[in-house]
Amino acid sequence: MSVRELVVLGTASQVPTRHRNHNGYLLRWDGEGFLFDPGEGTQRQMLRAGVAAHDIHRICVTHFHGDHSLGLAGVIQRINLDRVPHEITAHYPRSGKRFFDRLRYATAYRETVALTEAPVDADGVLATTPAYTLSARRLSHPVESYGYRLVEPDGRRMLPDRLAAHGITGPDVGRLQREGSLRGVPLEAVSEVRRGQRFAFVMDTRLCDGVFALAEGCDLLVIESTFLDADAALAEEFGHLTAGQAGRVARDAGVRHLVLTHFSQRYTDPGEFERQARAAGFDGELTVARDLQRVAVPKRR
Repeated sequence: MSVRELVVLGTASQVPTRHRNHNGYLLRWDGEGFLFDPGEGTQRQMLRAGVAAHDIHRICVTHFHGDHSLGLAGVIQRINLDRVPHEITAHYPRSGKRFFDRLRYATAYRETVALTEAPVDADGVLATTPAYTLSARRLSHPVESYGYRLVEPDGRRMLPDRLAAHGITGPDVGRLQREGSLRGVPLEAVSEVRRGQRFAFVMDTRLCDGVFALAEGCDLLVIESTFLDADAALAEEFGHLTAGQAGRVARDAGVRHLVLTHFSQRYTDPGEFERQARAAGFDGELTVARDLQRVAVPKRR
């Protein structure tokens, strides 16, 4: 059975707290796992969340600030220690290759796993498989930063009443799906488009075109909301979003489920992030992320 869910490993921004680890997020997408922004302590959080090194197929780093990347050394060494049997691909801003190299080879260990580096240096598609297209968009932060977007190809939903009207039943339904027509009946006459699911991961950034492009039509949007609206000037200065800005992005982009995360340690009331995102007009499903939480990708419409 396919599983599509986000496993939250850490939700703090620059400074971790007693209750929030540095960043770390694993997206399970059917048989693949995408590890986003493994900050310090990610390996231990994986253990606590029941995530194994074998679950990782791609590592996606948005930028090379420590709270988004210092966990790479431990995660990469664990992947090799456990002899993960499949190839793993790492995406990160090309301008940060020197940081990736330092983290990958921070200490001595035996390399046993094929780790392919696929740096990002422009907006565009990074990978295409039958299950998804992975793309990146540039964001606005003091260092080069990219957000990631995963889109499932559109499919078709069979319509039982139309199939029955044409007398198509049993194995003939599968044949029609494979061949595109059956006894003069085209597939389009007995089915409708089923839009593929969409996921986006947006970390440290000011509001910019890339944020909206990544969020557009997402079923699940994971987005930073480091600051509350009263500190919007600080957010702009340091290249971050407020909870209200994140809510407006989700509202305008038609997001179904909004996940707020990457919180500054200066705030003590998590509920205020939700209140401000709601005040901005977002009325879909909303989660203020907690460490070790699991968030399901919404079912297809």
